[in-house]
Amino acid sequence: MKKQHRYKDIVDYLKDTNLTTVDELVQTLNVSPATVRRDLIDLENQGVVRRTHGGVTLNNFVATQLSVQEKNQLFKAEKERISKAAAERVESGNSIILDAGTTTMEIAKNITHLPLRVITPDLRIALFLSEFKQIEVTMFGGEIDNASQSCVGEHARRLLQSIHTDIAFISSNFWSFEHGVTTPKEAKTALKADMMKCAEESILVADSSKYNSFSLFKVAELDQFSEIYTDSELSQEAREKLMSFNGKLHIL
Repeated sequence: MKKQHRYKDIVDYLKDTNLTTVDELVQTLNVSPATVRRDLIDLENQGVVRRTHGGVTLNNFVATQLSVQEKNQLFKAEKERISKAAAERVESGNSIILDAGTTTMEIAKNITHLPLRVITPDLRIALFLSEFKQIEVTMFGGEIDNASQSCVGEHARRLLQSIHTDIAFISSNFWSFEHGVTTPKEAKTALKADMMKCAEESILVADSSKYNSFSLFKVAELDQFSEIYTDSELSQEAREKLMSFNGKLHIL
């Protein structure tokens, strides 16, 4: 079993059990104790799980964010399904915001056939879309956040105060029914909130592995999004809670 598949299976198992042990994971994954321990160390370093004396549990509060390189390795298939469906919301001639993130990068890959105006803080998205002549790309500018390789700060916020777009696709590492969308950095919180304010509608794109986690700064409540795109690994309990919102929930 590939490492990334094991990571996903560990997270899924913890969503069902809340707390588990190395021995239980050995039986569930059918791998050696040494392999499980290495995987748990990796997941703990990424902030996904927390090891205790009694075993291991999901780390619901996350103080830091993963780097782009680390995010790229996680839940690729889910992100591809989410982004393909979300990209269908984009029409020829739209002006859209693509928030920084690996899922929004996948959305960018699915809209290259359309004439569009795209505003983004993400360096990778901007460089990728700049190759397509029918797409007008605007970068936020300002200070670069090393972890996400995207622009943050007051310079970026000033640009958003002067524009109005059709859709803002917002990404998030941390989202939950109780806490909404949160981030570990105050600068990103204000920027994401500004993206939502200047768009006709805001759409959240976030895979289910990030659900039920939260960090220090709140961006928005979930009911502030007109639509939410996530994947089919989202638990039935979470689905029932989220269906109570006025916005549309898309399970891919």
